[in-house]
Amino acid sequence: MVVFKKIKCFEVVFTDPEKVYCGGDKVTGRVLVEVCEVTRVTAIKLLACGVAKVLWSSASQNCKQEMEYLRYEDTLHMEDQPTDSDGSVILRPGNHYEYKFGFELPQGPLGTTFKGKYGSVKYWVKAFLERPSHPAQEARKKFEVVDFVDVNTPDLLSPISGKKHKKMTCLFIPDGHISMSASINRKGFCEGDDICISADFENTCSRIVVPKAAILAKHTYLANGLTKVFTQKLCSVRGNHIISGMTDSWRGKSIRVPKIKPSILGCNILRVEYSLLVYVSVPGAKKVILDLPLVIGSSSSGLSSRSSSMASQTSSEMSWVELNIPGTPEAPPCYLDIVSEDHRLESPTARLIDEFDNICDSPIFMYAPEFKFMPPPTYTEVDTNKNHCVN
Repeated sequence: MVVFKKIKCFEVVFTDPEKVYCGGDKVTGRVLVEVCEVTRVTAIKLLACGVAKVLWSSASQNCKQEMEYLRYEDTLHMEDQPTDSDGSVILRPGNHYEYKFGFELPQGPLGTTFKGKYGSVKYWVKAFLERPSHPAQEARKKFEVVDFVDVNTPDLLSPISGKKHKKMTCLFIPDGHISMSASINRKGFCEGDDICISADFENTCSRIVVPKAAILAKHTYLANGLTKVFTQKLCSVRGNHIISGMTDSWRGKSIRVPKIKPSILGCNILRVEYSLLVYVSVPGAKKVILDLPLVIGSSSSGLSSRSSSMASQTSSEMSWVELNIPGTPEAPPCYLDIVSEDHRLESPTARLIDEFDNICDSPIFMYAPEFKFMPPPTYTEVDTNKNHCVN
């Protein structure tokens, strides 16, 4: 039985562990080594890699493809550390040894760090500690890279629009039509931006329809000449029901871009694309869908619409704060402060899957949903002049 000498500490540490790198940035750090006993080290080698990988299983074969963005190799040395003729060094217990490293990322387009259902883009640094008559010991550390996508280009600042018209039938009998047109003021957005939608809807069929909008992510994987597509609804908003013979319009209807990765458009085996779907849910028929492509960038698109609205709201609220009106009765207690957490009405959230689209969206007869909540708290004011309670 062979007993190998143990290494107390062997790890990779980046100079800025939280940094997200771009093409051309320099990645720096140290390889830390501590030993339990006197140890001869022949070499400390470094390998930095960036790889896009696609993998899934089909009925007949395993589809696999890789694309390399980065590969850097180096042998590290310590300053002021005596070496033998073969380049090996003697490490002694109780000392902390640091091997510094640094390399630049390629200037060309890099794939943004990404992990999807059938593929990923990963970057890492791996260090190898080599000793005589011992297997090489490894230490690995990941780092994040983002491909710079500027949404302030003329192409992405241009408005986009579209129209959709569909004739409806009921048991093969013509049943009017659904028409809609929608537009947004630009194509490129960043995380946290508000997308303002202008849209017009017309319903001449006999059914009650519901207009909606959603941000959709589309992941495309390519391997062995085959393509795998995965789509996911990220967030959505909805409008009012439109009864037969009526129209509706959206002016300033907005949907916020959630926390998502920038678009990946330059990779040959993996693409991440986004789109804004404006659609109408029709009972007993397929949805009428209008697809407006989006590009999610990594640079700020400037002052978003919500920033200005928040600023105006803040100034409005401050003007009320400055008004010190004597004799103003105290506000009633907040309902959310009194009612227990279990009975609070959740704020509207985006449905990630389409499974709820057909539930209570387009009833034959309009009705208000029933919510079972606790009754509001009793509000009591004390009249200081009459010294009795007024309910």
